[in-house]
Amino acid sequence: MVTDRRSIVEKVLTQGNGILRLQPAWVARSFLPPGRRLGLKEREYAVGERGWISERWLGSTTKADNKISPPNEGLSYLALGGERVTLKEAVEVAGDLVMGAAYAKTHRGLGRLAKIYDFAARIPYHLHQRQEDAALVGHNSKEEAYYFPEDVEVGPHPETFFGVHPSIVEKKQFDILLPYLVEWKDDLILRHSRAYLLVPGEGFHLPAGGLHAPGTALTIELQEDSDVFAFLQAKVAGKIVPKELLYKDVRQEDRQRLGERAVLNQVDWQLSGDPYFYENRHTSPQPVAETRQPGGEEHWIYYNTHKFSGKRLVVKPGQKFTSVDQGVYNILVWRGSGRYDGHEVAAGDFRKDELLVSHARATTPIIVENTGRDNLLIIKFFGPDINLDVPMIPRYGEWKGLEK
Repeated sequence: MVTDRRSIVEKVLTQGNGILRLQPAWVARSFLPPGRRLGLKEREYAVGERGWISERWLGSTTKADNKISPPNEGLSYLALGGERVTLKEAVEVAGDLVMGAAYAKTHRGLGRLAKIYDFAARIPYHLHQRQEDAALVGHNSKEEAYYFPEDVEVGPHPETFFGVHPSIVEKKQFDILLPYLVEWKDDLILRHSRAYLLVPGEGFHLPAGGLHAPGTALTIELQEDSDVFAFLQAKVAGKIVPKELLYKDVRQEDRQRLGERAVLNQVDWQLSGDPYFYENRHTSPQPVAETRQPGGEEHWIYYNTHKFSGKRLVVKPGQKFTSVDQGVYNILVWRGSGRYDGHEVAAGDFRKDELLVSHARATTPIIVENTGRDNLLIIKFFGPDINLDVPMIPRYGEWKGLEK
């Protein structure tokens, strides 16, 4: 079976000149209503007891961790006609062909997950476990970054709560949040956090362990390959969410021994209390000067970490852009239409808007051509340790916090 799968991957890579076309991976969530901005038909959002389709995962080798879930929810499939091969399987059996032999020796997989998430209400205040805590339940940590596209309605609450008021950390008053977890009845835990406006065309970078409650702007996210979280907000969109979501990725023995405090122990307080959070975590597009061409330009939109990175490529109408990168990546065609190394691409067409570019093809010149009347906008997603020259935000401010 492994040999057969590898032969299939090798064949389709050869046919695609090192590029794989992918099918969309839809993910349902039950705790919030959808924003209905993913391009599906109205009747396709509701999926019974699973809730609503609220996310699309891109180039995914990560399975969604939902209580009720169909087989392989969240995993991307290769577009092969009659065959059913996931990208996860392709990487497992032919990692050297997809990722490059050298990279495959030092990395178990692609190591990142891109997604579009789309909710009609603010996501509850929560955290994603750091590696030491995620490993206790057999998962990876979840550092993440956001980009808010410029041409989509931002929804009723276009602001995200990040962290806690710095005085909570300075005075080590961590238990101030505990009653909200014990009583589990409202959303007033947000009074201890700060909200930041979500500006289209910009984003944020958030390491694991940081408290946050994302707003309703449609978000294209890039993160580590994980689906761990712990909700700390009991009420959202007028409804009480199941308290089990507080403990979703907490060991049973820790829950029994520490109760709600087990989740507070997973918070990165130094990060969450940073009074200069905006200055240190806000990400505006940064031009990639070395790739600027008459036909188009690239900007870094996911940066400040080596765990993943990403670019926004814009090619002008009727123009071409020569793309050369440092390793394997996947793309989402967000706006416009054209050809990517000869592959027809078109935004909004689920058969033509998602590709994976293997290491061998990515590191040699690729012609990206805009055949439409509007700008061709493409987002590139890279995994860990590929773009070691990615911009890093200079540390701002003197914040001692827990170091006192």
